Amino acid sequence: MAAVTAAAVSTSAAAAVTKASPSPAHCFLPCPPRTRAAHQRGLLLRAQVSTTDAAAVAAAPAKKEKISKKQDEGVVTNKYRPKEPYVGKCLLNTKITADDAPGETWHMVFSTEGEIPYREGQSIGVIADGVDKNGKPHKLRLYSIASSALGDFGDSKTVSLCVKRLVYTNDQGEIVKGVCSNFLCDLKPGSDVKITGPVGKEMLMPKDPNANIIMLATGTGIAPFRSFLWKMFFEKYDDYKFNGLAWLFLGVPTSSSLLYKEEFDKMKAKAPENFRVDYAVSREQTNAQGEKMYIQTRMAEYKEELWELLKKDNTYVYMCGLKGMEKGIDDIMVSLAAKDGIDWADYKKQLKKGEQWNVEVY
Repeated sequence: MAAVTAAAVSTSAAAAVTKASPSPAHCFLPCPPRTRAAHQRGLLLRAQVSTTDAAAVAAAPAKKEKISKKQDEGVVTNKYRPKEPYVGKCLLNTKITADDAPGETWHMVFSTEGEIPYREGQSIGVIADGVDKNGKPHKLRLYSIASSALGDFGDSKTVSLCVKRLVYTNDQGEIVKGVCSNFLCDLKPGSDVKITGPVGKEMLMPKDPNANIIMLATGTGIAPFRSFLWKMFFEKYDDYKFNGLAWLFLGVPTSSSLLYKEEFDKMKAKAPENFRVDYAVSREQTNAQGEKMYIQTRMAEYKEELWELLKKDNTYVYMCGLKGMEKGIDDIMVSLAAKDGIDWADYKKQLKKGEQWNVEVY
């Protein structure tokens, strides 16, 4: 009936549009009997065509919704934005690198009272106090979250960051301090901190509790992996128990720059079959050829084993830190893939499409 009505309206509209035409065919006189019959047949035909089209649409298969392999159910993003940030309190702020380390890295915990429902692998934004040279509020800076969703205190009411203080000398010989990193590293317990987010889905953990998870980090890029590993080895859940392999590669310049090593040692002792950790200390270690030990150099020592893992459907790679390390890892994998007749660039695209190759570099 709807199709018939639509067709009739369409016919009337067409007649109205052409009313101004001098053609006698569009007069408002009653149609002769034969013409009226033809007109009715036209309506019937249109009704049949409309019904057929509707049936075809109904019969067409619905587009299959992609089901993510990651723990993305109910993930919240952008609950708080720069114009209306959440204001938390600094509860703890401590330097976690030694005094002789090249640069300072701090671990800090902020209160959220459960108002920022983040997941492992997400980030938050921080807006430093004060204004810029133009008198406007400072722009937010994003930082990977370094705590599990339960937080360091286990009550889901805090969020932690791992921040390196940025200080450098510019071309004019002037010492420049990063606004947000120095603001954060200088925070005292009790101080307010403006927080936005949470943001990001790229680095969410896989759902599969039996997955092989290869984590590649340089410096403070360790943050999301600390959140992963706390969930895997320090916490208990009714619906999640990690039984796979978690393999961490962490690259730093000196041993005094190693981050969270004591925690990782405890995890290794607790689950030696499920957790492996390898460090690359570039200024202190070399490989057999005398080359500096960067993260890709350390990975090259296990390249065949890593390649075998990468050929499995349940292996996930996560990379966080300095942008340059991805090329070094590509260089390792190209020749290994070629031995199996596989083009690494194409294979990596497949891994990305399948959510098995996840990168957050800067």
